Amino acid sequence: MVLLNEVDKVCRLKKAIYDLKQSPRAWFGRFTQTMVFVGYRQSQGDYTLFIKHSKNGKLTLLLVCIDDMIITCDDEIQNQNFRERLVSQFEMKDLGKLKYFLGIEVAYSRQGIFISQRKYILDLLKKTGKLGGKATGVSIEQNYRIGNDEENPKVEKTQYQRLVGKLIYLSHTRPNIAYAVSVVSQFMHDPREGHLQTVNRIIQYLKSSPRKGLLFKKGENLSMKVYTDVDCAGSIVDKRFTTGYCMFLGGNLVTWRSKKQNVVARSSAEAKFKVMAQGVCELLWMKIILDVLKIKYETPMGLACDNKFAISIAHNPV
Repeated sequence: MVLLNEVDKVCRLKKAIYDLKQSPRAWFGRFTQTMVFVGYRQSQGDYTLFIKHSKNGKLTLLLVCIDDMIITCDDEIQNQNFRERLVSQFEMKDLGKLKYFLGIEVAYSRQGIFISQRKYILDLLKKTGKLGGKATGVSIEQNYRIGNDEENPKVEKTQYQRLVGKLIYLSHTRPNIAYAVSVVSQFMHDPREGHLQTVNRIIQYLKSSPRKGLLFKKGENLSMKVYTDVDCAGSIVDKRFTTGYCMFLGGNLVTWRSKKQNVVARSSAEAKFKVMAQGVCELLWMKIILDVLKIKYETPMGLACDNKFAISIAHNPV
C-alpha cells in the first residue's frame, strides 16, 4: 500500500492486514463465501455456525470463532473431503479430536461430554498470587449490596478490567459466578478498593472448586424450559432490578444470563414480566437453531416464574 500526497486521492486496501480493525470482518467474509460455495448454509440464529445436510441424511457442522473452528460430522469420508478442501483454500492445522478449545477443556465419558476451565482458573490464581491462599465457599454473600464506594481509594483501572474480563470468560462454564461477575462488572469505569476485594473473593471461590464445569448428557426427552428470576431493586446506586434466566435443553443447562435492567421498573411484577419476555426470546432462538438442524420440536416450551401477577399479565395482556 502506497501513500499518495495528491489531493482527492485515496488508498485502496487490496488485502486485509492482520491486527487491523477490518481484517477480522474481511477474513470472515472470505470464509463465508467459501463455505456457501461448497454447499454449506449459514445459520440465521448464529452467524458463526455453518450447516450442511447431505442427500444420504448425514449432517456436518462447523462452528468458527475468529480463526479457530470446530468441525463435527457423522460421515468420516465427507469429513475428510471437507478438511482437504479447507486446507486447499486456507492455511490450516488439524489438531485432531476436540480436547482443548480457547481455554475450555473437553472430556468424554459414558455419561456425556464434560467441559471445564480448570487450567484457565489455575493460571488466573497463579497470576494473581492466590494459588497458595485461602479459599472461600461462596462467591458473593446473599443480599450483598455494593455501590460506588467513593470513600475508598481508587485502584488501577487496567488491572481491574483485566481481572473482570477473565471472570466474564470463566462464566462460560461456571454459571454459578454469573451474578457475582455481573455485579463487579458494573464498576469497571471507576473501580475502588471495595470492588477489587469483591473480585478477589470470587477468585478465592474459584480456588475452592477449579475442576467444576458443565456435563452434557444424552437424553431421550428433548424438553426445553427456561427459569427466570429477578433481584428486586438490587442496585443501591440506581435502584434497578437485576434479571436472570437459565435455559435447559434435554435436562442440560445450555444458556444463562444475569444482567441489570436498562430502566428502573415500577414494580416487581413489571421487572419479572420483562425477564419472562427475555426468556421467551431465548426459547425462540433455540427453536431457530433446532429448525436449522432439522430437529422437530413439537412439545410446548416451558417458562417458569414465581410471580403470580406477572403470570396473570402473561396469560391476559389486556
